[in-house]
Amino acid sequence: MRYSGDMPEILRYAAFTDRSEGGNPAGVVLDAHGLDDAAMQTIAAEVGYSETAFLTEATGGALAVRYFTPKTEVTFCGHATIALGVALAERRGAGPLALDTRAGRVDVLTRDGPTGVQATLTSVEPYVDPVAEADVRETLFSLGWVPADLDPDLPSRVAYAGARHLILGVLSRERLAELDYDFDRLRAIMRSRDWTTVALVHRRDATTFDTRNPAPAIGILEDPATGAAAAAFGAYLRELELIDPPAELTLHQGDDLGRPSVLHVEVPAGQDSGVRVRGGAVVIS
Repeated sequence: MRYSGDMPEILRYAAFTDRSEGGNPAGVVLDAHGLDDAAMQTIAAEVGYSETAFLTEATGGALAVRYFTPKTEVTFCGHATIALGVALAERRGAGPLALDTRAGRVDVLTRDGPTGVQATLTSVEPYVDPVAEADVRETLFSLGWVPADLDPDLPSRVAYAGARHLILGVLSRERLAELDYDFDRLRAIMRSRDWTTVALVHRRDATTFDTRNPAPAIGILEDPATGAAAAAFGAYLRELELIDPPAELTLHQGDDLGRPSVLHVEVPAGQDSGVRVRGGAVVIS
């Protein structure tokens, strides 16, 4: 583990909320150029949030960013990107940012708003893949669910917008609220298939959803707000023609964890267009 110079300042933000006790906590390190991989991993473990974003260097006009969970590095993290954008805007002023992530180029636009800075990320080019029935069955068994718990109008798929997520439509909001799963068994299938989270979604109406994201593959029980999964879900709805783009979705997440979060997802027309995810972030005191 290597530090070059003093220990960097570690910021703590809650993303997709306007109060520190809501949203999804993220660590943010704005000056990580003197840190090697082991140092960033150690800091992320000490911070203890699902992800910490490290701004490592400027490369060709873009800002290089890396994301670490308490256990491992991930290619992209949506809520930590929102937190990073807000943190930079509060220090440098609002405006456009170009981020160089391990998943590819992610553009972020920050604006001052009546409740503070709002950040909008545009995902890398998304895609949607089929999922094997055997993998769905194993996931359901890990969740303690049966096929009848799934919404037939939201077919199971794997969607990507910087990270891979299994998407399962849930027929009952009550079933979603009762989530209690086998951590080790779900982690095993997720790691074998390279799924960052399982996105469990319940449709309230045409553009409003409740969602939960168990994430044992990255070492946490559940994410209270998942920007990367929200972008992937927007791409999924567009690919399966379950919405009429351009469309704006509202995702409610974290309510069942006591950390309510709201994610606004803008889905443009065009299957190869990145999906935009918007939200605010506030300092955790």
